[in-house]
Amino acid sequence: MKKIIFLLFCGISIWGNAQKNIYESAKFDDLSQEHQVLAIIPFLTHLDLEDNISKEELKILEKKEGYAVQNALETYFSKRKQKKKFSVEFQNIKNTNALLAQNNIDYNTIDVYTAKQLSDILGVDGIVSGNLNLNVLLSEGVTAEFSFMDYFMGDANYGRIGVKISDGTTGKLLWKYEKEINKKSGKNTNDLIDRMMKLAARKFPYDREKRKDRKRNQ
Repeated sequence: MKKIIFLLFCGISIWGNAQKNIYESAKFDDLSQEHQVLAIIPFLTHLDLEDNISKEELKILEKKEGYAVQNALETYFSKRKQKKKFSVEFQNIKNTNALLAQNNIDYNTIDVYTAKQLSDILGVDGIVSGNLNLNVLLSEGVTAEFSFMDYFMGDANYGRIGVKISDGTTGKLLWKYEKEINKKSGKNTNDLIDRMMKLAARKFPYDREKRKDRKRNQ
């Protein structure tokens, strides 16, 4: 019984933290009313690794992690879309990356463009982007084993991820979700994205059920 109560408490705590880390613009409904297609771009990554590697190698690894998150988000959204969970479509990331390349935009220069500029280039209504700070190579997989000693030894924290959605017409931030990454977050990038987005599922602004609830309360 004590174990059940403890697990329930942990679940409530995780859910509560998920809600605190979510921001949604008060103007979301007005700005997103005509949204049909969003593009997911590679995430900007900062790696703080203990390994003694060159700056060039570090940049290559950061790029790899950034594209891994882009791919994982597409996988998650595709699975949910098949169940008709979303009110918008997501541009195929191969098309997204091809269009960026055709406009001479690569991983190292994408951050100098605004959400509005990128939306115009990609022909979409909004941009899904974000930042990733890591001290491990999550895309290569990490141990999923966890113990409370990790907290005391300082090995529980792998970094932090932030996912945001920006309106393509105005460039304004519509939604943002931030989460700490640790051993409980998942053993690789796909696992991380799947778990974190499920925690935020009912708060995801394009979720059909969420929009129905909002309309009922208006």
